[in-house]
Amino acid sequence: MNERAKMSRRHLLRSLALGGVAAGAGVAARNGLLAGVAQLPGERRPLPAFTGPSSNPYWNSVGPLVDYPQKLPLIVLTDRPAQLETPRDYFRTPFTPNRAFYVRWHLDEIPNSIDLAAWRLRLEGSVQRRLSLSMSDLLSRFKPVSVCAVNQCSGNSRSKMQPRVPGGQWGHGAMGNAKWTGVRLRELLDAANVNQGALAVQFQGLDQGKGPEQRGSHEFLKSLDLKDLVIDECIVAYAMNDEQLPMLNGFPVRLVVPGYFATYWTKSLSWIRVLDKPDENFWMKTGYRIPDTPNGTTTPEDVKAGKVKTLPISRMPVRSFIISPDGEGKLVAALPVQVCGIAFSGYGTVNKLEISTDDGETWSLAELGEDFGPYSFRTWSFAWSPMRPGRYVLAARATDAKGNVQPDEAIWNPGGYMWNRIERQEVVVGRAD
Repeated sequence: MNERAKMSRRHLLRSLALGGVAAGAGVAARNGLLAGVAQLPGERRPLPAFTGPSSNPYWNSVGPLVDYPQKLPLIVLTDRPAQLETPRDYFRTPFTPNRAFYVRWHLDEIPNSIDLAAWRLRLEGSVQRRLSLSMSDLLSRFKPVSVCAVNQCSGNSRSKMQPRVPGGQWGHGAMGNAKWTGVRLRELLDAANVNQGALAVQFQGLDQGKGPEQRGSHEFLKSLDLKDLVIDECIVAYAMNDEQLPMLNGFPVRLVVPGYFATYWTKSLSWIRVLDKPDENFWMKTGYRIPDTPNGTTTPEDVKAGKVKTLPISRMPVRSFIISPDGEGKLVAALPVQVCGIAFSGYGTVNKLEISTDDGETWSLAELGEDFGPYSFRTWSFAWSPMRPGRYVLAARATDAKGNVQPDEAIWNPGGYMWNRIERQEVVVGRAD
């Protein structure tokens, strides 16, 4: 096991023992988390307040940088519920810093502080033995396990779709990669002794609110089929990059579903319910569904005509991103440039990354960084020396262990989900004299 994947239990226990109450206490629970507009001259070029109705041409969304507790300045889409995007520069490394990790809540009443002396994780429903577990129970009664996995919002890159669809107009920064440490979900289910005939396991956190009008969705509920093999890969995580989870990322524990979109990664997880019938709550029956078509794509005309059959979103398609160069300044002819970025897939390790410097006409292999596991970011780099001045269009294309190749066709669906088209970066090369 590489050094990054090792876990210091002593360090974690010390981190979790800091008062027993998460940072963020002192802000009234019903008043929301305090936020302030960050003053960072030179950090981002001036951007327009709105990029629609055309496709967003920028890597990130165009909101202001804002300070939130336990966070570096992030790009705010909405403050209630909190939607905060990670700026491009934080994706230069395989692991996203906790303080820079994006934030996505669905309901506006989110926890600001949690007293670990009172908090419990409850496992109930169609089981032989109900459980009520404290943080101490999770740390002492179960073997800790770690997994490196990407957490990506289903609507990441939604602002690229044409025509635009409702929802948070994310750029590419609604994602992050971390080493998650906790307890296997399967061990908890086994400890509760699931009844024969049970069908699904449902998850609920501490967030509450009105939700979509007339939907009865004042609680955010997600579930997984008990026959889904991902159940054996899930963990209930109490640590993120060897530290306690930030409040905005789900303290004290969150569900980690490796390879799946973040809609299943329930934050501030407090209830696990085993169901003996299908879960038909709004967030499963209506929300977060994609067309049952290749790549989850359809047309507005077919949706309007009622021709589209849908199914719940699940695994993330293969993706790659160019992080540097970012087009902010001119390159110099004949000087070497390191083109670098990240890639990942919900179907297994990215084992091939190709780069084009001529807008996809020809492709060359990039050098892949360390493999931290099948669901982790994998960095890549490509040494390039542009010999002539002019404009160049760089492109990156990833292939995963299952043979899935990143496509170069745009997709569209009414939820704004699953975007994974090959991304491009235009750069300008100037003369050396």
